[in-house]
Amino acid sequence: MKVMHFHFGKDGGAERFFVHLVNALARRNVVQKVIIRPDRIWRKEIEHSAEITESHFRNASLGRILLPLHVKRTARRWKPDALFAWMPRASRLMPRHAGCIRIARLGDYPVRLNYFKNIDVLVCNTPGIGEHVKAMGWPRRIEVISNFTRTEQVVPVDRKVLDTPDDVRLISSMGRFVPRKGFDVLIRAVAQMDDTFLWIIGDGEQSKNLHALARQLGVENRVRFAGWQADPRPFVAASDVFAMASSHEPLGNVLLEAWAQRVPVVSTRCEGPMWFVRHEENALFVDIGDHEGFAQAITRVLDSPGLAGTMVAGGSKTLADKFSEEAVANAYMELFASHTEPVPACPYRKVKPGWPAEPRRAAG
Repeated sequence: MKVMHFHFGKDGGAERFFVHLVNALARRNVVQKVIIRPDRIWRKEIEHSAEITESHFRNASLGRILLPLHVKRTARRWKPDALFAWMPRASRLMPRHAGCIRIARLGDYPVRLNYFKNIDVLVCNTPGIGEHVKAMGWPRRIEVISNFTRTEQVVPVDRKVLDTPDDVRLISSMGRFVPRKGFDVLIRAVAQMDDTFLWIIGDGEQSKNLHALARQLGVENRVRFAGWQADPRPFVAASDVFAMASSHEPLGNVLLEAWAQRVPVVSTRCEGPMWFVRHEENALFVDIGDHEGFAQAITRVLDSPGLAGTMVAGGSKTLADKFSEEAVANAYMELFASHTEPVPACPYRKVKPGWPAEPRRAAG
């Protein structure tokens, strides 16, 4: 079986899943070609699994003209079983005629469908995204196939790496430093918790603001910014609680990664986690933007070993039941081998403003 991927993401949870899936498909003897942005920190993790082409595919670039020609020529000569676009931007690269199934994967709620005019199947990583595109008028095939993460436990990093005492309570979180990730909420929560440190793994546009907030609240000596990590698992494994304060999260890959390291989770009630998190069974829920609620929930977990153990066991079970590599990779294998009948043209219209209304407005 042969698959060609187009992926123009940067660094984050979606990119980690891309790496996981490419490697999982290689273990199933799928021959793969991938097109990605240049200089991705995760490139080396897929070099043994796929032939790599690098391109920005920007509007004002030669690649914008040449790359579609390269894809069309490759599809004609290489004859892949599937062409696989990751997210809307990559979907614009899909040729009109390919002689194989054409797939786009959605890890978030799209606002328009015109990106997908040459797509046969939309793969949505949560049922909510699938319902969303159907409500928008998508007339073609929809499949719900979620993510998986590596489930082996790793050795925790030595806390001294981030100048953190061994005997303090430690919270970890990770993601791109953008407003919707809610890292400011976690910094405010730590300001209410004595003898508690916070590790934030990642980077991004809000970095200066988050550093400034930590100084303003007097907790700069208890908040550590770990930067982007090629493998964040040892940092998560070193913590006592993992917290996700996102105001909008289509799935929440980071929760799966925390469960894989058997670390108890506290999360906001946003879209993705509302699908698979069960309060007090595999995690604790907190309202979006509620830093006091996070402080209380995290303290409750830290003070209740029995509850923490129940949540860890529940998270491990959820991970195995819903997000296993075998189930997800096999579902993609079946999709690559399938055929799609001709369907009506897609009505390319925008979603009505504010959808999904409740989680977006709650973001503040």
